[in-house]
Amino acid sequence: MTTTSGTGTEIAARAVDVWKVYGTGEAQVIALHGVNVDLERARFTAIMGPSGSGKSTLMHCLAGLDTVTRGTITIGDTTVTGLRDKGLTTLRRDKIGFIFQQFNLLPTLTAEENILLPLSIAGRKPDKTWYDTVIDTVGLRDRLHHRPTQLSGGQQQRVACARALVARPEVIFADEPTGNLDSHASADVLGFLRNSVRDHQQTIVMVTHDPVAASYADRVIFLADGHIVTELTDPTAETVLDTLKDLDVTGAGAGAADREV
Repeated sequence: MTTTSGTGTEIAARAVDVWKVYGTGEAQVIALHGVNVDLERARFTAIMGPSGSGKSTLMHCLAGLDTVTRGTITIGDTTVTGLRDKGLTTLRRDKIGFIFQQFNLLPTLTAEENILLPLSIAGRKPDKTWYDTVIDTVGLRDRLHHRPTQLSGGQQQRVACARALVARPEVIFADEPTGNLDSHASADVLGFLRNSVRDHQQTIVMVTHDPVAASYADRVIFLADGHIVTELTDPTAETVLDTLKDLDVTGAGAGAADREV
């Protein structure tokens, strides 16, 4: 299945005939099977699917964290495929933000220093109004001078969210961004992500297993066995859950592993 924007909207990220293969011979695993997808700028896209469907692999390839076996990845006007280490470092610093479940905070830095680190590396100063909006929305005002070991898991995740958002990158890739937050904090962060798209034209691509989290997105793309099999626009938690149940029942994409790369 080929998924494109179809609206004439500017594309923030694109995958063209992307394959990802791990191992060789009998140990070979084909994680992505010729995936084609356009991700629109200033939109919130969620990627979902059963365990082993390829959703995290797709996000890692789109973000330049993993190389593709075949195909092309672009971020804006930059072709990610084939970039050397220096080019990838520049891309991640200037155009991409990351939110991961494991936080990836530097333990010797305060929360504020961790949040501002991408800007510091790029030699940029934060927009104070936007910085204050980010800090207040994720509820970190009284924790800015604490180090990660002095913060709860949920607070560390909120630092990671703020770090990704404060630089206003072209695309934010989020892997289970609320996985370690309670329901109230999750709603706050997801609402802020939603508003950053609507009010500030941020582009967010989120991998999640949670139908409630996915319901904050404009569009949900579903993978099964390394293929994009369907999508929803204007999703609700109920329609997302029903689609996931259908994927589990039908075994969508079964037999695709027999295809050759």
